[in-house]
Amino acid sequence: MHEPEGRLSETRSHTRRRFLALAGAAGAVGLAGCGGDGGDSGNGDSGGDGGGSDGGDGDGGDTDDDGGSTDGSPSDLGSVTVGVVNPITGAYSSLGPGQRNGAKLAVSQINDSDEYDLELDAVYEDTGTEAGAAQQSAQKVVQEDGAQYLFGAISSSVALSLNEFAAQEEFIYFPGGAAVPITGQACNEWVFRVETNTAQVAEAISAYTVNNLGSNVWFHIADYAYGDSVYNRTKSRMQAANDDFTEVGKTASELGSSNFGSFITQIGNSEADAAILGMTGGDLINFVNQAAEEGLKDQVALVGPTMSFLVVRGATKGNAVGTFGGVRYTAALDTGDNGQFVDAFNSEYDATPDNFERVGYDSLRLIAKGMQEAGSTDPADARDALAGGTFTTVLGDVTLREGDHQATNPTWMSEMVAGDGELAAVDLLEKTEGEEALPPASELGCEMG
Repeated sequence: MHEPEGRLSETRSHTRRRFLALAGAAGAVGLAGCGGDGGDSGNGDSGGDGGGSDGGDGDGGDTDDDGGSTDGSPSDLGSVTVGVVNPITGAYSSLGPGQRNGAKLAVSQINDSDEYDLELDAVYEDTGTEAGAAQQSAQKVVQEDGAQYLFGAISSSVALSLNEFAAQEEFIYFPGGAAVPITGQACNEWVFRVETNTAQVAEAISAYTVNNLGSNVWFHIADYAYGDSVYNRTKSRMQAANDDFTEVGKTASELGSSNFGSFITQIGNSEADAAILGMTGGDLINFVNQAAEEGLKDQVALVGPTMSFLVVRGATKGNAVGTFGGVRYTAALDTGDNGQFVDAFNSEYDATPDNFERVGYDSLRLIAKGMQEAGSTDPADARDALAGGTFTTVLGDVTLREGDHQATNPTWMSEMVAGDGELAAVDLLEKTEGEEALPPASELGCEMG
């Protein structure tokens, strides 16, 4: 690994000393958000929104380097180590490899581009879905590999624990989870997020649902932090959007449930016009498939914040047609530099990118752009350059808001319609612009300095 002289070496030694001093306390009391799959100790408005659990590819120890100069001639700012930690094993292993591939593509492009005066030396580790295991992976890339920048995680508990670790060790962290508290109650000056959070998606689906699909709404959620997050944010936005909004009922199922028959019957026998499904991955897939078999989607509009995910549409196929969902990203978007991203990803992996690939790609690019803008690889300098900055991304020009470091991403409401093959297509119905989709930082609980 190439290492510039002076500041980086001194900062790296400082980081290792602080790690050793803090490790005992961290191990004894744990880091914020380590309990459950959401970790919110406040209003319950948290939770990751990952997907299925197909076992992954099991390459958690992968430390291959997709970038970096091999000719011994580093660029002006030299080479900087970036840790990329993703769930390659565990409950979100169907999504982690895509997130990692997006990051790898960004590293390759950055190191091959004349736009940057630096090179990224990426090291890769597996987070699993447990905060403790993720903490160990992050500690490895910081302590042993000298990383001063970190990207990854999908589970909220994992992301929240890495939030705290970043603040303790003073390195920049871009999380891959969508829980509101990551840049809300648990925000800090070292954390920046290009992933779209739960509040932004709620803004897209809530008003459209109560104003176009019906004001009588049933909520069915997975009984953990992400489900609570969807319920809290969506209900709040519906109340603000339509005075006729009525919560007809609310039910919750255990995370990982396989039989939703009793809940489907309750919803079908109610006066609900629409049902908000605060679940994702295997739970959402199983619910939609069973609801279609029992005829529920012909009676009630089914709306899921993650219904448009490729992994969900791939597993529900025609059963998804006629359902509705929030959209954080789809490869068909004509925004920012999405066209070249889709082409490059398809060329590299012979696959179509989805949201997790997009998040990996733009997070690594923004890390590099922060250093390039600062003219320095020092995390403190890059932090100052990123905070409040506006950058071109796959979703267009977005600002990393100074008040909470959340990207001002646009979101969409969509309907799943029949596609050319078995996979349902995403028909975008209404767009919420980035500034409109994101509530004020103070409303989301961020008090940064």
